[in-house]
Amino acid sequence: MVIQICIGSACHLKGARPVIQRVNELLKKNGLDDSVKLEGSFCMGECSDKVKVKVDDEIFEVLPEEVDQFFETTVLGRLKGTAQ
Repeated sequence: MVIQICIGSACHLKGARPVIQRVNELLKKNGLDDSVKLEGSFCMGECSDKVKVKVDDEIFEVLPEEVDQFFETTVLGRLKGTAQ
């Protein structure tokens, strides 16, 4: 699995840095930091009011306060085969 988080100027202003930090913390906490690749990405061309996060080939919108729920349902859900 590859997780790319937009670090373009619009996403930076919407909280990309705390999103990256929390995703990294959650990967380590769940022992996934060696098996899931976390990358920064410049603009994904879909700017909105949230930070763009791409998991494999699907783009999601996440605010810093939504990271834990996103990680549980999307990242862990995909790894367990239960993603919504």
